[in-house]
Amino acid sequence: MSSKPQTAITPTREENYSEWFQSVIRASDIAEHSPVRGCMVIKPWGYAIWENMQRILDGMFKASGHTNAYFPLFIPLSFLEREAAHIEGFAKECAVVTHHRLEKGKDGKLVPAGELEEPLIVRPTSETIIGAMYAKWVESYRDLPILINQWANVVRWEMRTRMFLRTTEFLWQEGHTAHATEAEAREETLRMLDTYEHFVEKYLAIPVIKGEKTPGEKFPGAVTTYTIETMTQDRKALQGGTSHFLGQNFAKASEIKFLDKDGEIRFAWTTSWGSTTRLIGAMVMTHSDDDGLVLPPRVASSHIVILPVLHKEETKAEVLSYCHALAGQLRHLHYEGRTLNVIVDERDMRGGDKLWSWIKKGVPMRIEVGPRDIASDRLPVGRRDKGHRDITGQSREQLLQSVVEQLEEIQQNLFERAKKFQHSHIKKIDTKEEFYAYFTPKNAENPEIHGGFALSHWADDSASEEQIKKDLGVTIRCIPLDGPMEEGVCPFSGKKSLQRVIYAKAY
Repeated sequence: MSSKPQTAITPTREENYSEWFQSVIRASDIAEHSPVRGCMVIKPWGYAIWENMQRILDGMFKASGHTNAYFPLFIPLSFLEREAAHIEGFAKECAVVTHHRLEKGKDGKLVPAGELEEPLIVRPTSETIIGAMYAKWVESYRDLPILINQWANVVRWEMRTRMFLRTTEFLWQEGHTAHATEAEAREETLRMLDTYEHFVEKYLAIPVIKGEKTPGEKFPGAVTTYTIETMTQDRKALQGGTSHFLGQNFAKASEIKFLDKDGEIRFAWTTSWGSTTRLIGAMVMTHSDDDGLVLPPRVASSHIVILPVLHKEETKAEVLSYCHALAGQLRHLHYEGRTLNVIVDERDMRGGDKLWSWIKKGVPMRIEVGPRDIASDRLPVGRRDKGHRDITGQSREQLLQSVVEQLEEIQQNLFERAKKFQHSHIKKIDTKEEFYAYFTPKNAENPEIHGGFALSHWADDSASEEQIKKDLGVTIRCIPLDGPMEEGVCPFSGKKSLQRVIYAKAY
């Protein structure tokens, strides 16, 4: 009998996907749980990923005419009450500040004192507070459009939390724009959706399905919500970013009015759009394996780690000198808008432990350097898109000439692998029986890994949508924008349908 192969991460994806995900995060040292319920500490290796994502996205936003600003963390309760659908959608997730100081009680413990005249909501999203400011800034059509983005944190009081997927506090960017016409606002909404698609596919190497949310799944207060949906390795959906056409709902609630070219008073048309640190979770779930994190080079915390082999004291100086000289040459090379980030790991620890620590951290390329490697001019090079035993010998000159190309190969390999996986787990389903069987396999060895994306007809029927959610925990992720119009029959309501939608279980 063949023994089970050893892996760095236990349990494996097949054994327990949810626990595997948490284990990858811990082993890669990107984050850990904090003493505050539902919150996480993003550690330096993980925060470097977020900084790279910020840098790239921020450049895209500014290239399309947007500027950054910052708005208050606290929002008066009355602001949220102005838009009924908005407050109803977020009411259960709000954290509320009711007092402004602490005093010692009779038992010596600190107790809240100084009740506020009006409760303040800790920012769950900023449409209302930003709308109040836009109302002050806009008087004429000449003041429009306003194109502003904010990098910030938000708080949504979640009952069940999971690092990088659903936490009480998370980091994000939120764009908020105001326009003179409906057409301009709709164009903006789709432009930013395309921006998210481009970023996630080209930089995170994650294929997405771009689509419109159903009325039951759209953002509270929006007219239309668009989304990019990703597929994780347990074949569930994970929302990667959303863009909302808000119509005039928030403009009317916040009194964002302007004098048009004809001298008429009009309400502005607004949009909002956002992406979060959840994208790091999507990246982990899309690319990582049973040996740990796998980082796409375009957003990796570091591109390359050099591992000196220091068995003998008499060769230590020579090896370290070679490693730092090689690192210096590599750092003069450019890849995707930044110089190569190279680490020389001089830690005093066993070579095997050191090697595996970097495999688990997901660094795209690793180079081992020992006295024999220097003498033969043959450096062992490992790539994170390949197995840990798949090592190639490269001369120093070969490495310097091809390293950028190799990094791009890793990037493209990760995307193609994820795209192939996604395509192989999308299935057209036309009967209720097959649909239910698809999401409830009998005698499954691992109930967490089943199904995928079902491409089925839907006739704009909220009753069947709710029933499926109740029975299977499956929701309509989106109405694909790129899918062909195809008439058919909804397998649940029997009504005529004009298009197929994507059903899936989701995080």
